Amino acid sequence: MKPIKPMMPLVLAALSALLFCGCGKGVNNNGGENGPERIRFVLDWSPNTNHTGLYAAQDRGWFAEENLAVEILSPPEDGALLLLGSGRAEFAVDVQEGLGPAIGREDPLPVQAVAAVISHNSSGLMSLTSAGIKRPRDLAGKRFASWGTPLVTAVIRDIVEGDGGDFAAVKMIPNNAVDAFSALETDVDSIWIYYAWDGIAAEIRGTETDFLDLGTINPELDFYTPVIVVNTDWADAHPETAKRFLKALSRGYEFAMANPGEAADILLKYAPELDAALVRRSQDYLASRYRGDAPRWGEIDERRWSAFYQWMYQRRLLDKDIGSGGFTNGYLP
Repeated sequence: MKPIKPMMPLVLAALSALLFCGCGKGVNNNGGENGPERIRFVLDWSPNTNHTGLYAAQDRGWFAEENLAVEILSPPEDGALLLLGSGRAEFAVDVQEGLGPAIGREDPLPVQAVAAVISHNSSGLMSLTSAGIKRPRDLAGKRFASWGTPLVTAVIRDIVEGDGGDFAAVKMIPNNAVDAFSALETDVDSIWIYYAWDGIAAEIRGTETDFLDLGTINPELDFYTPVIVVNTDWADAHPETAKRFLKALSRGYEFAMANPGEAADILLKYAPELDAALVRRSQDYLASRYRGDAPRWGEIDERRWSAFYQWMYQRRLLDKDIGSGGFTNGYLP
């Protein structure tokens, strides 16, 4: 599940060139005398404000201070988790709803969430005000742009029926939209988005919309999206390196929280193709939401994490009950 975002040119950043060069010393996988240790980090999408803390840590040299050379990679078509699980990267950005099936299958991927980028689910359903979708049951008789996955179907069924509506009357049509607005202005009444991006874009455009916040409608749907994920085989062998990476990354997100304007400028420096007004407004929106009510940036609440996986298991979206598996706060500073 990936909420619609503008199709922007990918920034395939060889950002390790921005890190200090070791005066003839190369990058290695263990750190030490031969130079900084290499970390490959895979994005989940084009660069956006979900990633600002990463770029801030890179730009401010905080990875370099931890003797790390971080290379930021674009996601492959089959997703960041497969690349991460195959050992071709150490860290990635992904989502809890995708991580569950990856670790709950018969042959689980060696991956685990180590930090929440945003403390609460900021995704939900956006519609034009003219569509009259004020609450979930209003989706009956309307056209919802769906990716056709069991998860999306289960979520829509849950919120519509939970509001006393007729799920069978919801017109689930294929989501072939390039962006949310072209969809809503043509043949779609409602579409799944991240409010921090498309919701803010609607505000800037002056488009009158309604937004159904999934986590507010059903607390079990207040899942963690996106999250920072690590290859567990690598982390088990390099626990101190993983902690150093999360220490620097945490500094990046703390900087973005305290300095949203400067953080937006940093993101635009590395992704100049982005709409500057959107980035700045989105950065302001997320500044108080990265950490939210968590004790520290990145901390995952076990109760909320396991509640969502229990919800998935009860709807047969997971092959087994994984409980609170799939995450740890142990690498956070």
